[in-house]
Amino acid sequence: MAGAGFFLTVEGIDGVGKSTQARMLAGRLRVLGREVVETREPGGAPGAEEIRRLLVEGDPERWSPETETLLFTAARRDHLERVIRPALARGAVLVCDRYVDSTRAYQGAGAPERRQLVDRLHRLAIGFDPDLTLIFDMDPAAALERARSRASDRQEDRFERKGIVFQARLRQEFLAIAAAEPARCALIDAARPPESVAGQVWAAVAPRLGLTP
Repeated sequence: MAGAGFFLTVEGIDGVGKSTQARMLAGRLRVLGREVVETREPGGAPGAEEIRRLLVEGDPERWSPETETLLFTAARRDHLERVIRPALARGAVLVCDRYVDSTRAYQGAGAPERRQLVDRLHRLAIGFDPDLTLIFDMDPAAALERARSRASDRQEDRFERKGIVFQARLRQEFLAIAAAEPARCALIDAARPPESVAGQVWAAVAPRLGLTP
């Protein structure tokens, strides 16, 4: 299904700077002549973007984790059909800001039965995993402060408003994912200066694309 393309996902708690680093990486790859498709979840396709608004806006307790899992999976399926598969089939590097690991961490955290639901739905409805996942890690308090310093009119702050305890739990979930799948996941120290973080990103990605680290 992936053809000659390469599927890269970036993950981490809110405020770690993964989106900025993803844009920087995409720009560097384009300079080298690679076609790069930048996308995000939830969203990335018209129907998925409609679902995104239901998930990232509004009261923090708007949905149960189980309902969120169903909504995320529906959005992901639309994204897979309309963006991910076509891009990879034509040989592009697809850089996706969040994917199923975020659902595992955010909706499956602290409850084995919910994590099992996430994984079961992923197998049944998606069945497609990244070639490489970069997991950006830093202190949750610092990351949350950075996230809250963004524009004050941001509406997409539903998960940030769940607070520091929630963010700390998410960090542990992401670290566990990285430890469980070292062949797929690379841990990035996001507390370093941006140039240093970009260097870590390039060192993880370049060899997988046959480029000089």
